[in-house]
Amino acid sequence: MFEQIKHNMETIAGVSIYPILSLLIFFIFFVVLGIWVFSYKKEKIEELSHIPLNDNQTV
Repeated sequence: MFEQIKHNMETIAGVSIYPILSLLIFFIFFVVLGIWVFSYKKEKIEELSHIPLNDNQTV
């Protein structure tokens, strides 16, 4: 089964670029996510952390 898939993937021209692209997308996503998390304002995080404790809900 794997032999057949491997053979099919080897016959596709330019298939070697896909692992590199997927690694770059993965890396860039987590770098951007890390930058976003560490640049988030402390006041906003504090405000969001108190949302579950608010008793001002009208249901």
